[in-house]
Amino acid sequence: MLIELRAENYAVIDHAIASFGPGLNLLTGETGAGKSILVDALALLMGGKSSTDLVRHGAEKAVVACVFESTPGAESILEENGIDAEGSEIILRREILASGKGRVFVNNQPATVAVLKQLAPELALVHAQSETLSSFDQAQQRILLDRFGGISTDAVAQAHARWREASEKLKDLLEGEQERLRMVDLWSYQRKEIESARLEAGEDEALETEKRVLANAEKLYTAAMGAFEQLYEGGASAESALRSALRNVEELARYDGRFADAAQQLVSARAIVDDVSSTVRDYAESIDASPERLAEIEDRLALLDRLKRKYGMTVAEVIVFGEEVARKLSEVEDRDEVLKTLRADLERAAAEYRKSASALTSSRRAAASKLAKLAEAQINSLAMKVRFEVAINSREDEAVWTAAGWDEVDYRIATNAGEPLKPLTEIASGGEMSRVMLALKVAVEESSAKTGKGLASKKLTPRTLVFDEIDIGIGGRAAEAVGQKLKSLARAQQVLCVTHLPQIAAFADQHLAVEKREEHGRTRTQIRVLDDRARNYEVARMLSGAKVTDTSLQHAAQMIAASR
Repeated sequence: MLIELRAENYAVIDHAIASFGPGLNLLTGETGAGKSILVDALALLMGGKSSTDLVRHGAEKAVVACVFESTPGAESILEENGIDAEGSEIILRREILASGKGRVFVNNQPATVAVLKQLAPELALVHAQSETLSSFDQAQQRILLDRFGGISTDAVAQAHARWREASEKLKDLLEGEQERLRMVDLWSYQRKEIESARLEAGEDEALETEKRVLANAEKLYTAAMGAFEQLYEGGASAESALRSALRNVEELARYDGRFADAAQQLVSARAIVDDVSSTVRDYAESIDASPERLAEIEDRLALLDRLKRKYGMTVAEVIVFGEEVARKLSEVEDRDEVLKTLRADLERAAAEYRKSASALTSSRRAAASKLAKLAEAQINSLAMKVRFEVAINSREDEAVWTAAGWDEVDYRIATNAGEPLKPLTEIASGGEMSRVMLALKVAVEESSAKTGKGLASKKLTPRTLVFDEIDIGIGGRAAEAVGQKLKSLARAQQVLCVTHLPQIAAFADQHLAVEKREEHGRTRTQIRVLDDRARNYEVARMLSGAKVTDTSLQHAAQMIAASR
């Protein structure tokens, strides 16, 4: 549930705070007061597109923020993005700088717009005023049907990706054949040059070490033999001194036990000196000051450097390059076999796609039949008498395959008896358009709430539904029916709705008035939660206009009482 929404220096709003409760929350006010702007602010917090035009004139930045009750799904999304949860609430904040830059915070921790978009389905679904049936294209109609049926397109999307990959591989092979043939000579030379070198990974490092030894053989020999003399061989060697010292300490130990450990330590020291002496002596004897071997190493290193300059930074990279060239040559040489394999892969991927797409079509047809009946009943409950159909047209031509399947979903309606079914976009009346859109959304949301399906990703229905002036163009009995429908929808989840109609405002569980006034030459917006008396006055104002009469007050009280 949405608990609070704040906006600061946002469009015409300097500073406004709106607190919401469960059930049906209705926002009313004069045209231009900022009602729809608040809905747009919430849409922005759900990951909507920002603009510097939203920053109030003269301000450095616009700030919008909201507080939602947390959900297990939302907490999981926060954890996946490395954001700490803060109790039972989620705080979203977005800043838009006049310079064009922006910042996002979730629970007061830096985040991204992508995180807001991930959280949006868990928190709220915003039906903005700009969303009309004219923009309700076939893709949107398909998405709504999939949402209604809890239909996932993951399997088709994966099959489509495999089919596209196989198709691209085959296309690349066929289109790149001439270029590959031109490259054969170069690849053959490169493979021959690399293979003839008989490379071993890491050999350049080993050769560099051996080169240093050979280039400094005399110094190394002198140092090793000098160490051997000082440690073992010389008359004043360390080994000789330790041997003499050991005899004296052993003599001490015969009379005083405190020197037993010291004698043992000298024995260990002699062993260490012996080991080091043997090591340096063996090293000196192994040095081979061979000019021929040094020249051989330098030639090998020069070859390796040349190959590394051409094919990679290291010998290992050169080896990998040679293997890739060999693979390309093998493909050219085995083109027919590769072509046969790729065509088989493509046919197999196409068959998998057809199977997945056909299963998806069956699921959509079943859902379409149910949605058509439910939507027709919902529309007719809004003071209309229509026939409604959800048509599924499957186009199996590969040219129209998509990650969402091969179906065209078309919502058709006949608003008068005897008329043929026509696409939704051909509905002429704005009031009819609004009622159809509301009925469709109510049908989908109520079904999702009952079955636990929806949102295609199989997440729970959003806890907050937002409708911005979806009642535009209607009045009278139809308006009352819309109010009843919103009230019914609000029994299962929180609903926010902007309205100009008193027939709808009378159904509010919580009524908020959005008002604007001028102070010091600037427009300021204020949001008030109305008590019973103020609510009665606001509904009366909506009935009678600028002048509220006793009759309109009585009528408003009757409407509110009847809505209960």
